Amino acid sequence: MGERVALNILARCSGIASRARRLRTLADQNNFNGVVAGTRKTTPGFRLVEKYGMQVGGADTHRMDLSSMVMLKDNHIWATGSITRAVAEARAVAGFSIKIEVECQSETDAMEAIDAGADIVMLDNFKPEQLAVAAQSIKAKCQSFQKQVLIEASGGITEDTAAQYMGPGVDIISFGSMTQGVPHVDFSLKIAH
Repeated sequence: MGERVALNILARCSGIASRARRLRTLADQNNFNGVVAGTRKTTPGFRLVEKYGMQVGGADTHRMDLSSMVMLKDNHIWATGSITRAVAEARAVAGFSIKIEVECQSETDAMEAIDAGADIVMLDNFKPEQLAVAAQSIKAKCQSFQKQVLIEASGGITEDTAAQYMGPGVDIISFGSMTQGVPHVDFSLKIAH
């Protein structure tokens, strides 16, 4: 009875692991020393299987669940009125030991997030050329102010476009496509008789 369920789980996990491995290999071929990561976008009830597939393939899980890191997205920022306020309120609840990441639509947003105390800025839906300029500019500004920050590229990045985002200043590239729409590996089980 469990044969089909087991094969389906194995097929999905293997598809994710295969894509993760291809992305990590692509990063290595492009001398990208940053982190290749999945995103929070996993199938309900399958998070552990899918995150395991990422790890087996050589990718980072980004975060295992909502308690692993605070991620402030556009709705959180709009609800509080500003990036600065959203970071302050998150820090008050999360304490010193939980990292805070802020989704940013511009270099100005990223600098506000950094000044407010964000640990990671996600440059979301940037075109590759925009990302390269913004990431290097942000890193240079942070260095001059002696601030440490990680820069993540995310939003619409696929296996076909990934190499264009693997440049200096980018610490993390996250892929929703690592779990979304991934082809499964076809397995069958035959009992010897």
